[in-house]
Amino acid sequence: QVQLVESGGGLVQAGNSLRLSCAASLRTFSNYDMGWFRQAPGKEREFVAALSRGGASTYYADSVKGRFTISRDNAKNMGYLQMNSLKFEDTAIYYCAADLHPATVVARTYAHWGQGTQVTVSS
Repeated sequence: QVQLVESGGGLVQAGNSLRLSCAASLRTFSNYDMGWFRQAPGKEREFVAALSRGGASTYYADSVKGRFTISRDNAKNMGYLQMNSLKFEDTAIYYCAADLHPATVVARTYAHWGQGTQVTVSS
């Protein structure tokens, strides 16, 4: 059973930074591509960023490009999302996801999900 646990969310002022972490209970985390998605109240879950298993390929939503950075440490079974220059519209629950198949921007293609961590940005 794959478990993903996000942490690092919180309340921040616009313009500040947060770093989200995703702890994976996988000895073979390096076999999984990973992604970050978010869901704001009343909206559908949307793609934020994705990273290939070896870390060579990254993908970002246009809305976060240049501000967010996805990374991973396979030796520690950890994934990260560094979020800089946060905006009010970044407010959402952020989810970590993983899958054995190559990363996509489509949520339903990911088999494994964390429970989410709340990020609230005050304007």
